[in-house]
Amino acid sequence: MSLKVDRADMAFTFKGGMLPMTVMELASADPEQIREQLSGKLSQSPAFFQHTPVVLSVEKLDEPHLALERICAVCRTHKLLPVAVRGGTDPVKQSAWALGLGWFPPSDGARTRSLEEVPPVEAPTASAPESAASVASGGRIYRGTVRSGQQLSAPDGDLVVIGAVNAGAEVLAAGSIHVYGALRGRALAGIHGDTEAGIFCRELHAELLSVAGNYKRLEDIDPHLLGASVQVALRDAQLGITSLA
Repeated sequence: MSLKVDRADMAFTFKGGMLPMTVMELASADPEQIREQLSGKLSQSPAFFQHTPVVLSVEKLDEPHLALERICAVCRTHKLLPVAVRGGTDPVKQSAWALGLGWFPPSDGARTRSLEEVPPVEAPTASAPESAASVASGGRIYRGTVRSGQQLSAPDGDLVVIGAVNAGAEVLAAGSIHVYGALRGRALAGIHGDTEAGIFCRELHAELLSVAGNYKRLEDIDPHLLGASVQVALRDAQLGITSLA
């Protein structure tokens, strides 16, 4: 006899999905060395370290017994949230499970890309109306698509992307961010605390928006604004999104 379950009585369902995730590829197993580098990164881009989930890749390490608990503690101290480990020996796998983390087998390298800095472009031509003001203020103009797994930054001014920002990509700026295309990845403006910074895009589908450390994720955005041209700015210490149409 088969039992039928009323869907109204179901507490959950399993669904497959592709979620954006940052991979922290470890080249050292020394927690103190990791702490020192994270401290430097935090001073450069504090808005990035806002409880960001990360996968710890230990594939490059030849360490049968990893100080995984200490490494995770260092990450959490710097507002990174380890959710899983990729690669490593069986003891590493067992340690991950004991700490409540997931474990992934080593990647084959075919479908993964390192989180890389997009190479700088040559000086922009005079045809772009934003070029003179942006470059003069220490900003940056990038022409093209920022692809998944890439990171583009303007640490001293505004960032102008004449193109799209794909899902899984990240753009950061000390000042404002202007995207003349679809914004599907993560955009972090005012990374040094500039509360006057903003984010402007022609088509909003962002995974995460942040201004001076105040952020909204995709699920927090009004569905009526998705796909619209918008501006993002702080108002009374709250991140507001309004249509440009």
